[in-house]
Amino acid sequence: MVQAYIMVTSSIGEVREVFSRLEDLDSVIGLNIVTGPFDIVVMVEAEDLSVLTNAVVEEIREIDGVVDTNTAI
Repeated sequence: MVQAYIMVTSSIGEVREVFSRLEDLDSVIGLNIVTGPFDIVVMVEAEDLSVLTNAVVEEIREIDGVVDTNTAI
């Protein structure tokens, strides 16, 4: 298993909607709305690095309102 923090920047006014959509993802094991350069910090868990990468690219970045992500493994 691999865990990572993903810092998410969302569109202005979209933080709560993005947060709600992130809650529905199976790989998400925790998330918080924060202030500063990022809007949401997401903790994810995946089987391996490949699955983690797919979760970021194909699930999180595809959510309407997500502008950018920064992943810390």
